[in-house]
Amino acid sequence: MSAQPPDMPPAPHPGWISGKARLAGVIGHPVSHSRSPRLHSFWLARHAIDGAYLPLAVNPDDLVAVLHALPRMGFRGVNLTLPHKQLAMAMVDHLDPAARAIGAVNTLVFDDAHGIAGYNTDGYGFGAALAAGGPGRDAAAPALVLGAGGAARAVVHALATAGCAEIRIANRGAARAAALAADLAPHLPGCRLVVVDWRQRGDALDGCGTLVNTTSLGLAGQPPLEMALDMAGPGLVVSDIVYDPLDTALLVAARARGLVAVDGLGMLLHQAVPGFEHWFGLRPVVDDALRRHVAADLIGD
Repeated sequence: MSAQPPDMPPAPHPGWISGKARLAGVIGHPVSHSRSPRLHSFWLARHAIDGAYLPLAVNPDDLVAVLHALPRMGFRGVNLTLPHKQLAMAMVDHLDPAARAIGAVNTLVFDDAHGIAGYNTDGYGFGAALAAGGPGRDAAAPALVLGAGGAARAVVHALATAGCAEIRIANRGAARAAALAADLAPHLPGCRLVVVDWRQRGDALDGCGTLVNTTSLGLAGQPPLEMALDMAGPGLVVSDIVYDPLDTALLVAARARGLVAVDGLGMLLHQAVPGFEHWFGLRPVVDDALRRHVAADLIGD
């Protein structure tokens, strides 16, 4: 038998899943695009855990019935992706403060004693990826966040809780940016949230330590993000949560100016850590082998 490539997890042995297997999964509609099964299966194999992580395609109309049924079927919990992140908030028994502030849940933990607990680990995942990719970043310096959707809410929450004193929010629809700032401000008393005109986003970089794109601009099949970096200081860290492609035009432009650039794959990998620990009883590590394994799926698209 030939040896496995070093980047791949160990292959499951015969009879891998027993009647005592721990079960988790990801619920979406659709769900076939999700990289989470590939990600979690890597960790399950690496740590020889008797368990499985399954993609579950669930229509929004069936979500309540499914969430009540899964714990009875032995599931320890699930991740949630579109369009379920907001819908599930009303269905949990215990809501984590971060999820309450962000307004969405992406991780559910089933517990016989306490019911369903809901968490949002997107903010954690972004913060962990940013810390790993830009370890010298000035976390207290102002930040500019592009976008005002669900991902932007998680990013703003993560930046503020990490010590950012001022976050500038620019969105193509100013009303949505204003609504985000109004919603999050009561939860982030130590941080000033400022809405800036989308057309002035380049000027809003002045004095910033972090720039984050949370919009779909630059995503494969979407229009590019046009962003002038002339006002960028030498210590600016540029992050793009888009991970398809990994090297967006924004990140290429940032590197060309000698700036630190952090791609979106790290956020995807790190946000999975807390859920895996809850469901399978072991805190996994995000490392280069995992990154290459998941990135290979992106390259194959």
